Formats: sequence, C-alpha cells, structure tokens
Amino acid sequence: MTLVCTVLPTFNERDNIAALIEGILTNAVAPHMILVVDDSSPDGTAEVVRSLAARYNSADQLRVALYVRIGQKGLTSAIQCGIDFALETFGADIVTWMDCDLSMPPADVARLVRAILEEGADIAVGSRWVKGGADAAHGWMARTLSRIINSFAVLLLGGVVHDYTSGFIAARAPVLRTLRLRGDYGEYCIDLLARAVRVGFVVKEVPYICVPRTAGESKTGANLWDYLVKGRKYVATIWNLWEERRT
Repeated sequence: MTLVCTVLPTFNERDNIAALIEGILTNAVAPHMILVVDDSSPDGTAEVVRSLAARYNSADQLRVALYVRIGQKGLTSAIQCGIDFALETFGADIVTWMDCDLSMPPADVARLVRAILEEGADIAVGSRWVKGGADAAHGWMARTLSRIINSFAVLLLGGVVHDYTSGFIAARAPVLRTLRLRGDYGEYCIDLLARAVRVGFVVKEVPYICVPRTAGESKTGANLWDYLVKGRKYVATIWNLWEERRT
C-alpha cells in the first residue's frame, strides 16, 4: 500500500495551518500523513498542530506529526529535514510539499499524487505557467519576474518543465533518495527539477491556480529589492546548471 507524506515547512502560519492540514487529509487519494517542520514559530503554529494531531491520530494510525527545529531556519533545509523523516522514519513511498499560506490549494495535492499513481510520473509539479494554471496571488511585478526567470530556465535547461520555481511538488521516494535538495530558498526547486530531468526521471506538470493568502505575512518578497535578490540566485542557479550540462 502506498503511503504519501506531505511535508509542510512552517514559520508563523498559525492562522493557515489547520485549514491546510484538514484540506489535504480530506481530499487524500491514498493513505496520507502530514509532517509539519516548524522553525520555532513564535505565533503558536506548533500548538495548533499538536491539537490537530490529538484529533487525527490514533493508537494504530499516525496522520499528523510535528517536528520543531530549534536554532535552525530556512526553507530548503526544512523541506529536506521533512523529506528525511518521511523516508527514513515513516517509510513514505511518495513525498509532497508546498507553501503553507494556502496559496497552493490543499485539494490540489491529490492531483499531484494522481499524476504519480495513475500517469507514471516520478515527479509531479504544480504549474502556474501551463494551460489551466495561473498566478492570481501576486502583483504584476512578481508575475513578470517569474515569467522572465522561468523563460530563461526553459531556454537553457529545456522545456520539459515550464514552472521551475513552483515549489509545489510530489515525488517518488527513489527520486528523493537520489537527489537531495540544494540551495537556500526557492532556487532549490530549479536545481531539483533540472537534475531530475537530466538523470531520466519522468516529470509531469499539473496546472494549478496560485491564490492570495488570506492570513499572515508573505515570505515570497516584501518589495522589489527582495524579489531582485532572490531572482539573482535563481538566475545564477540556472546558469550553473546549464554550465554543468555542457561539461
């Protein structure tokens, strides 16, 4: 029986985490558990997760788990920490992850899982930039920069993927045992997808509509400078991957 584990990296998502967890579990298409990796959120995110764990877990079934990191922060390392637990501790066959602000609809996790279970994908990517997808969450500046970066990635790395900066992923365990995440922030996704395609894993994009968060503070980009700093890392990652492919 296939076990799916969704890793949720959180920092100050108290107002979103319950709806996110309940939405994922309600729409699950296979045995499914949630692992929240929380970077010691001061807003009480962990307490909400503990309350949900008490409601969902039973003596013979673990559906919600929590790991609180102390003295550690960062998106990529939190996701990798969750992947390691999912594979080694829980024996997950498929691991998914996403942003925790409800911009990525929890019901769409099931669509990514189906792309693996029913369509033969090794990695399923929630994509804003294929037919049926859209970004309704961000302003024109963020959308334009995302389009430019992803077009650059398609040009240099290939058109198997159109949303290299998605961050909305499901992957089979063998993929994640082969490829560990690299990078500090969203550039890890570019790196992972490009390397997965390079070594022959089957990557399938699933369209989704990114929607505005309803609570909390966005961590994507506070202003133009923040977008440009992150964008520089994305462009550097694309360039380095292209050079690796040439050698």
